[in-house]
Amino acid sequence: MKVLVGMSGGMDSSIAAYLLKSQGYDVSGITMIIWKEDSPYPSPASPGSCCSPDRDADLERIRMISEKIGIRHYTVDCSDLFESTVLDDFRSEYLGGRTPNPCIWCNQKIKFGAMVDHARSILDFDAFATGHYARVRRLGNGRYGLLKARDAGKDQSYFLSRLSQEQLSWTLFPLGEMLKKDVRRMDEILGFHPAGQRESQDFYGGDYSGLLSVDDREGDIALADGTVIGHHRGYWHYTIGQRRGLGVAYSEPLYVIGLDAEHNRVIAGTEPSTHSSHLKASDPVFVSASGFDPGRIYTVKIRSASEGVPAYVEPGEDGFSVSFIGSVRGAAPGQSAVVYDGDAVIASGVIEFAF
Repeated sequence: MKVLVGMSGGMDSSIAAYLLKSQGYDVSGITMIIWKEDSPYPSPASPGSCCSPDRDADLERIRMISEKIGIRHYTVDCSDLFESTVLDDFRSEYLGGRTPNPCIWCNQKIKFGAMVDHARSILDFDAFATGHYARVRRLGNGRYGLLKARDAGKDQSYFLSRLSQEQLSWTLFPLGEMLKKDVRRMDEILGFHPAGQRESQDFYGGDYSGLLSVDDREGDIALADGTVIGHHRGYWHYTIGQRRGLGVAYSEPLYVIGLDAEHNRVIAGTEPSTHSSHLKASDPVFVSASGFDPGRIYTVKIRSASEGVPAYVEPGEDGFSVSFIGSVRGAAPGQSAVVYDGDAVIASGVIEFAF
């Protein structure tokens, strides 16, 4: 079986390629280039950014690791699509007062989408693999299930929750049953990376407002009743749930609870006002099941790092509604609401509003 492995230069994708090669697969590696030299966007603030323009050192290490494993390595230029699909969408969403999740869209549309499609036009392979911490399993209902990783602290199923059934059908996650500490130990033994090296690959790093290409513009910070309590230099510098950086003296700690893009206004409130017990999500992708079971209690995550909150989920027109048994804090329009049944990702949708 021929397997193409997406290689970023980090230890996870390197060990994924090594494991597959050790298991007897015919393995090749591929790395996507996603920075355009003539991009209108500023260079990422962090050298660890996944779209850093300076990838020469990474590519040299990837080639060295590929040679050490004994596999072929290729690169593919996805920079035009990354700019039009991820960066342009990120800018549009942020300037619309929403909080996008670029990693989810990049996985769905580029890493497991356009990159694989392009690779198929020039290479012969049967499956695509990455170093993500998640699991794929064929379920009794005939669908391909996306499951949480064995290592709960490293699970990345949230970021993969918009993969289609077709994409999951040819995807392998060799690290899904492993613990990160064991992957790190294996990497050190093989000498792929210096011992103790930290991995810091991020979407952009630093202040995301650098991607927006807009000048600061003073606006009001107001309470929900309209009372103006301060001023800011642009609503796009804030995100829902943010506490620090408001610069407003008040009797209680204040949080960002809303962004009014039309009027350049930041809405602030006290901690209780950050909680929501309901939300509506649009543009759903069904994964391990084709729908929701009436009356079943699911677990819903509104961010990757959360443990999730028990909830009832009901289908609706172009989406689904979530009623939490309790509440969630800082649900932001533009982010993803991912529905789980145990370890299985049932569905993913984009949060439109919470209340």
